[in-house]
Amino acid sequence: MDIVLSAVLGELASRSINFFISKSSKPTVMVVADRLQRALLRAQVIVYEAMERQITNQAVLQQLDMLRDAMYRGYYILDTFRYQSHREEEAKGQVMSNTLSLLKVNCLQGFCSSNRNTLILEQLQKPLDDLSSIILDAKELVMFLASYPRLYRQPYSMHLLLGNCMFNRQMESELVINFLLHTQPHGSEELEVLPIVGPCKVGKSTLVAHVCKNESIRDYFLEILFLHDHDFIDDNLSTVRRCEIIDRNRILNSNQDRGWLIVVDLVGDLNEDVWKMFYSSCKQRLPSSSKIIITSRSDKITKFGTTQALNLKYVSDEALWYFFKTVTFGSIDPDMHPKFVHVAMEIAQMLRTGLIGANIMACLLRENFDMHFWCKVLAFMRGLIQKHVSEFGVEPLFLINQNKHVHLGRMATPSEDFLYCYDYETLHKGGFRRLRSFNLMYGSVKAVGKFDVLGWISPIPPYYSYVVTCEVREPKSRAAAKRKRSIEN
Repeated sequence: MDIVLSAVLGELASRSINFFISKSSKPTVMVVADRLQRALLRAQVIVYEAMERQITNQAVLQQLDMLRDAMYRGYYILDTFRYQSHREEEAKGQVMSNTLSLLKVNCLQGFCSSNRNTLILEQLQKPLDDLSSIILDAKELVMFLASYPRLYRQPYSMHLLLGNCMFNRQMESELVINFLLHTQPHGSEELEVLPIVGPCKVGKSTLVAHVCKNESIRDYFLEILFLHDHDFIDDNLSTVRRCEIIDRNRILNSNQDRGWLIVVDLVGDLNEDVWKMFYSSCKQRLPSSSKIIITSRSDKITKFGTTQALNLKYVSDEALWYFFKTVTFGSIDPDMHPKFVHVAMEIAQMLRTGLIGANIMACLLRENFDMHFWCKVLAFMRGLIQKHVSEFGVEPLFLINQNKHVHLGRMATPSEDFLYCYDYETLHKGGFRRLRSFNLMYGSVKAVGKFDVLGWISPIPPYYSYVVTCEVREPKSRAAAKRKRSIEN
């Protein structure tokens, strides 16, 4: 009896193993999607824990960066797969068209081909394999994380944490901190200079302000001095005066060993003769432990550096979507509102670059959590982009970043002309209308003329207010009627 039972159990075990092997060798789309979801949750736990730690090891930061990027790509592909059915419904003639794909061209072609399931499976399998491999390599990393001190003493919901911290710049931040705390060999007379280069609104000033707020940096340097473009004009008189101030303050302070941190924040390039004069003055008056950071949109400043320049780039589409989804839905569970998520993905694709636009749009959508309104915003944005591409060959955001006037229009009153003149950053909280720019563009607020409106107030250092100078023009017919009545009167 025992022999028979053993044989039966052996046969059952053998068949079960063969069954699971055959199933695992040919997994279904839903099985792979479920595995990817679980892998993403594991990655999310590690990334969230790391975000709350002061990590100084560059190898650990690099590994975390790889894990974070893989997580963003995984969520992007998984969300696209989940909400594909809503896009297919809309392609049949509902609210939105399919002009902007959520996937890259080759991915879209895959979803639309006859081998649809096979290609979907491949699209899901790749981020799953990448994540599984990185998580497997991160076992030691998880143990190391516990040895680093925490940055936050209170628990945060992730949407609050992402909205109130510097997103996706942990590695760059530690690179700058390491440069500033690096001690030069004894007897060195040269001041070390770190250039930070990147396009407008990529976060150069935010990165520097975040680093300067670090306690170890504030304790290390005697003084932190910020200079801007206007300090290097008027035949270098401002530069000379600034150096005299540095010298005077240095004499007044008894601690001669601690150096200064000089931050030079530029928009464009800097004349080489002016730089040489400024650098020579700093070298004569400041301790050798002093450091200089120079930021600019122009990569020509890299020639002033004594170390390799830090080049900041806009976040990837996948990272932007992760951020936008998190701050838009906040405490609302996105899985409970799949149609909203689909519309949000379409809108995120048109934000293209930065986090400022993502924050502004997230605020607008949160305040108007209504499907009809979200679809109107999407249709308006899509029409606006198509119009500019057909007329100028570029999207309106490109012209805005070039500080050129852009005719945007208003969603509620299409007959009115909304002219986006330019935008600027200020530390002042007043001097412009408290009206939000998105309410003017997407709302039904009555306003005529040229004025400044608030775009967004950053909740993190340097706490800039982003202000938009714009002009609202009445329809030509209405303006002509007013002029006619004025003449008659």
